[in-house]
Amino acid sequence: MKKILIINGHPDKESFSFGLSEAYKIGAEKSNAEIKEINIRKLNFNPNLEFGYRKRTELEPDLLDAQDKLKWADHIVWVYPVWWSSVPAMMKGFLDRILLPGFAFKKRENSLFSDKCLTGKSARIICTMDQPTWFYKFVYKSPSHYAMKKGTLHYIGVKKVRITAIGPIRLSTEEFRAKWLNKVEKLGQMNK
Repeated sequence: MKKILIINGHPDKESFSFGLSEAYKIGAEKSNAEIKEINIRKLNFNPNLEFGYRKRTELEPDLLDAQDKLKWADHIVWVYPVWWSSVPAMMKGFLDRILLPGFAFKKRENSLFSDKCLTGKSARIICTMDQPTWFYKFVYKSPSHYAMKKGTLHYIGVKKVRITAIGPIRLSTEEFRAKWLNKVEKLGQMNK
């Protein structure tokens, strides 16, 4: 049985991202996958990595639980909006606080390289944006996709990462959104 963790990084519970998270969950439930969720907006934590890696900041209980869920999962689904060609600030703080040395990666002594600690997992990024996806790809060069896939997930050992970009959401029709909810539910059912 596949163990799937769905992480929602949108701060607004009434956003389309929450509909997409639920659609993926419904699909995954149909495949009898084991599912856990993290809604970052509900977590009680300071998103500021106050001392960087120079000095340890103790993790709040919600972040310790999030780390346990990340270790547990075979497949991690990230759902969030692309804002300013990046992830929402709250989600960035979540990443900064939980993907720490010793947990997500291990620094090598006398080296600029590090070892990956979260290997053997796959991921799906489902992100929304207020521009056409082709425009984001060809004009802006997809910076948030690159940052999450290469700079974050590959860095910690998650090598198989697929991206589902949905846009434009602003001014989209109910039919457009329903089509995407259906597609995302099918992704969940296939555990992809």
